[in-house]
Amino acid sequence: MTEVTDTGRSAPADDWRLFRGDGQVRQLVLPEPPPWRRFGLDERQSGAAPADPHRPYLIDQPQIDVVNAALHLRRPLLVTGHPGTGKSSLAYAIAHEMGLGKVMRWPVNSRSTLAESLYQYDAVGRLRETSLSQDQGAQPPDIGQFIRLGPLGTALVPGEHPRVLLIDELDKGDVDLPNDLLTVFEEGEFEIPELSRLPAGQNQASVHTAHGTDPHVVVGGLVRCREFPVVVITSNGEREFPPAFLRRCLRLDLPDPDERRLRAIVAAHLGPDAVSRVDDLIRLFLARRAPGELATDQLLNAAHLRLGGVDLDANGLLEAVLHQLGGSV
Repeated sequence: MTEVTDTGRSAPADDWRLFRGDGQVRQLVLPEPPPWRRFGLDERQSGAAPADPHRPYLIDQPQIDVVNAALHLRRPLLVTGHPGTGKSSLAYAIAHEMGLGKVMRWPVNSRSTLAESLYQYDAVGRLRETSLSQDQGAQPPDIGQFIRLGPLGTALVPGEHPRVLLIDELDKGDVDLPNDLLTVFEEGEFEIPELSRLPAGQNQASVHTAHGTDPHVVVGGLVRCREFPVVVITSNGEREFPPAFLRRCLRLDLPDPDERRLRAIVAAHLGPDAVSRVDDLIRLFLARRAPGELATDQLLNAAHLRLGGVDLDANGLLEAVLHQLGGSV
């Protein structure tokens, strides 16, 4: 990290602190971010993991076999585990290794509905544009311009290869949402009523798809997959799912990484030479960790700061990085 002086010449900063709390304005050159916090167009276009598409995803053979069973059976994979065990990253690893393109990600919250994941219809926009066209004596715009498929809807678009769909944190959604998904999972299709109601000969429309993928021509209002998508559903275990939903999924529980795996994760993200330099942090992390109380990415954060020359022992900084995830804040 360097600091630009009033003369415009770069001079080494006296320490790692970018913000000093003294009210003085400085022009700073930010240091490189951690590998898992780098964002950019290349990663989004490649469809691989946003953090680093070329970094290996570390997983043991028993978990690999469960993933392969789900792929053979064309069943959704319900992935559970404590925070930081790599649940969401698994979808990106599958897409990258199998060459399946962009991951369709649906982050679920308490207001999420099945309808929004399938498609959205801008009726107000269509009415406005149709009115303008009539005023100008022009043809009204095609209805497909006002329909955009959601992540689940886009994942069901037929193609040469299946898409990968990440349904992230399904346990945060409404209690009825898992059951709402069952019909779509079983049938591999859904209907867009706004298109199916069109008269014969006019029931074909080119609609938008999610995340800037190619438009799709829908005939008769029906979107039906050719290959069932690779569906990865993550859950933090905040509530139980109904038996009917669980019956249609394969369960995969990702364990907390042991010392061997933690060292491999540090080496994969920060380089093989980093492991010996943060050995004490790894041992401290293992000593403090209780199930669900610390996440692996917290260890990576501490290791990144240590390798950058930060004194983690100063003023309780380590406590801020390796803070417990449970309890009140």
